Amino acid sequence: MRAVLALTLVAGLASTASAGEDEGSRADKGALGIGLILGEPTGISAKLYLKDDQAIQAAAGFAFYGGGLHLHADYVFHPYILQSKESFVLPFYIGPGVRVIDYRNGNNDSKYVALGLRAVAGLLFDFKNVPLDAFVEVAGVFEYGFGAGDGAAIKLNVAAGARYYF
Repeated sequence: MRAVLALTLVAGLASTASAGEDEGSRADKGALGIGLILGEPTGISAKLYLKDDQAIQAAAGFAFYGGGLHLHADYVFHPYILQSKESFVLPFYIGPGVRVIDYRNGNNDSKYVALGLRAVAGLLFDFKNVPLDAFVEVAGVFEYGFGAGDGAAIKLNVAAGARYYF
């Protein structure tokens, strides 16, 4: 929760600081962004825009719940712009994805791999004057565990992060 509040504060300060800049001084933002993600998982995040309103986003990091390595990729759509200001755009995004997780410290110290389908939704603070975005998201995961974790389960991922665009 502290990470979400800190990112919101940074987003607010950045938009206030850049509000006085004229339209001609905007940073040229690339299609590929790389940064950090905090929450479930905590690690590295990347996003590649295919169109202005469609992208592939992925993350690799450590999962706190159950421990182990977490990898996911999502195909996201940005169907609604909730707010558009001189310094940022605030779109809502949603989309399907997949996840692989290697549980290492699960129930009874069992170790197993699970594959899952993700449904993700989030808010994106897309800055216009700097090649940076910040996001908060939640994803429901329907997964199937192999080995000691045999069986289906429903999990929840919540995360926030920021990316720099090249």
